[in-house]
Amino acid sequence: MAACLGVVLLAFALAVAFGEQPLTLAEVRTPGSASELIFYSLRLPRVVLAALVGAALAASGAMLQSLLRNPLADPFVLGVSGGAALGATVALAFGLSALAWVPGLSAVSGFALLGALGATALVLLVGRLAGGHSPNTTLLAGVIFNAFALAAITFIKALVAPDKLGEILFWLAGSLGHESWATLASTSVVVLLAVGALVLLSPRLNLLTLGEEDAQSLGVDVLFTRRLLLVTASVAVAAVVSLSGLVGFVGLLVPQLVRLVFGADQRVAVPASALLGAAFLMLADLAARLLFRVFQTEPPVGVITALLGGPLFLALMARRTAR
Repeated sequence: MAACLGVVLLAFALAVAFGEQPLTLAEVRTPGSASELIFYSLRLPRVVLAALVGAALAASGAMLQSLLRNPLADPFVLGVSGGAALGATVALAFGLSALAWVPGLSAVSGFALLGALGATALVLLVGRLAGGHSPNTTLLAGVIFNAFALAAITFIKALVAPDKLGEILFWLAGSLGHESWATLASTSVVVLLAVGALVLLSPRLNLLTLGEEDAQSLGVDVLFTRRLLLVTASVAVAAVVSLSGLVGFVGLLVPQLVRLVFGADQRVAVPASALLGAAFLMLADLAARLLFRVFQTEPPVGVITALLGGPLFLALMARRTAR
């Protein structure tokens, strides 16, 4: 944990120091300077948001891969991504991007949050009505809802004007905007509580990997624990996705790397995934900002995570196959 925390602090220092415009400590300390404004109003909130998004996605991914016993599970399989994307697409299609949902939260983020939470509730309900004592039933319901949401989004994109289509595509690609400190504070509370709950439940998660009967015999309420884990992860992911859009590969790749280095003990894997997920996304966002100097435009951070995560994940699969 100390090593992971060191990686986070190093990534944080690099992310706040470099970008479109390099900043020095002396410039930031100068009252009223442009560097001070950039640091406190733009760069620091963005880096904090990157850390929150990365931690929530990676910790949820580690939990889901263990709970579902599927190394390809990620935080978006429960319908969170589909609901958030559909909610944001509706808001953008109706031209609500300039409106405030509540102070500090845009209408797009508000619709995305409602869509993500509504989709999660619907998926869990369908899984329960379908006799969903198995997590695979809930997983299948999430996949089906995501497919439905994708079809609805495609239908909306075919009808909207080109300028709104550009906004929708940019949000779907995943980006870290400049959120207010009030929004970041509320999101931080949700993410810290959710990740803390996942860490506290990680010993039970270890027992669940032994099988339902063995876990039950060891005193674990299997059905309650499973639902609590799914709801906790979904709330954390919904909170961050409503602000960042769809940022892929963080919840899929980081837990795989963590298990490769630290093993499969969830008491270590969950908190280590949260820390390294935060570091990974901070560095990916730094790369996106540095590319502005080359292309004079900033690619969405979701594109960067896909470009970095895809080859890394294929290399990881090849390494396992070679064994």
